[in-house]
Amino acid sequence: QVQLVESGGGLVPPGGSLRLSCVASGYTFSDYEMGWFRQAPGKEREFVAATRWRGGGTWYADSVKGRFSISRNGANSATYLQMNSLNPEDTAVYYCAAGRPIVSSVRTIQGYPYWGQGTQVTVAS
Repeated sequence: QVQLVESGGGLVPPGGSLRLSCVASGYTFSDYEMGWFRQAPGKEREFVAATRWRGGGTWYADSVKGRFSISRNGANSATYLQMNSLNPEDTAVYYCAAGRPIVSSVRTIQGYPYWGQGTQVTVAS
C-alpha cells in the first residue's frame, strides 16, 4: 500500500525556520510528482510547492516563493520542505501528497491521489 509519513512540524516564532519531511513507501517513488499543501482552520486546502524527481521541475505558490524550498532524496524516498522567514499567515496543517498530474494540474488537489496524515505548523511569538 502507498504510505506517506510526515514529520517536522511544531511551534516557531515569526521569522524562524522549520523543515518538514515526508517519507514514501509502497510505490516507485521516482515515478511520482511530490507536493506539499496546507490547510488553515476554516479554510480550503491550498497548494504550497511541488517537484518531480526526473526532470528537476519545481513549482511554488506565490505566497511562499523565495522563502520555501522543496527537494527530494531518491536514496531514502524522502521529500522535504524547507521553510524560512515564517510568518503567522503560514500557520496551518501541512500535508505531503503524491501523484502523476499533468502540468496544468500540478497545483491542484485533484492531481494527487495519495496523502500523508498532516503535520501542524504554528508560527507565533
